[in-house]
Amino acid sequence: MAWPVLVFDLETIPDVAGLRVLRQAPASQSDAEVLAAWVQERQAAGHSDFLPHYLQRVLTISCVFRNAQGLRVHSWVDRDGQSEGSMIQSFFHSLDKHVPQLVSWNGGGFDLPVLHYRGLQHAVVADKYWDLGEDDRDFKWNNYISRYHHRHLDLMDLLALYQSRANAPLDAMAKLCGFPGKLGMDGSAVYEAYLNGQLEDIRRYCETDVMNTYLLYCRYQLMRGGLRAEEYRQEMRTVRESLQALVDSEPHWHDYLAAWPEPPSPDHV
Repeated sequence: MAWPVLVFDLETIPDVAGLRVLRQAPASQSDAEVLAAWVQERQAAGHSDFLPHYLQRVLTISCVFRNAQGLRVHSWVDRDGQSEGSMIQSFFHSLDKHVPQLVSWNGGGFDLPVLHYRGLQHAVVADKYWDLGEDDRDFKWNNYISRYHHRHLDLMDLLALYQSRANAPLDAMAKLCGFPGKLGMDGSAVYEAYLNGQLEDIRRYCETDVMNTYLLYCRYQLMRGGLRAEEYRQEMRTVRESLQALVDSEPHWHDYLAAWPEPPSPDHV
């Protein structure tokens, strides 16, 4: 398994301000009324009431970054309602700086398209990310954009052999592999939590999701031969030790470790 690796996940909320612009909603309408009117119209027409990618406002970007120096968990959070653009720019600056293996679960289907649209709105610059070989010849054959290249690995998409009907949810696969899965929240509860001012709860939820993805990525590397059995066991120990070091300042990792029973790998590993 080559380092550096950056696993990422987003939490988003409805971009009601953008919806107001597109619907030319009067100022007298509250945000709740604007959103409710859109949902009602969609449901009446028999369509999904999930807002399209370009109307998903990025609230949190959480990452697990693994390199030769160790494992780190980091999040950007839009705490003031004005930081979405700077968060997205910081994320792409990290890609430019480290040029990591980028890993996601449904990142090709959701997270990256959201970042594309929101980054476009905020005039974000992401030179390396968009390089298709014009600046670096290696990127012609392995870049972040092409679906079948591995510089960005959408683990869900790959495991389903790019067949959407075979997609599996992150929570289910994490639990089936003996990992904690989702704790305390799911994506459907994020907007309500945001309205209630629970930004830190949302951040913690996003961080545990991205850790689930990293653990599944390690299991995938074991399956494909990128990690030998002893290397996989050592990586699981490294993750546990790294999270244990965070418990005092970030108690959600105590709950996460408590939900991750031994052994961390199958008997034959």
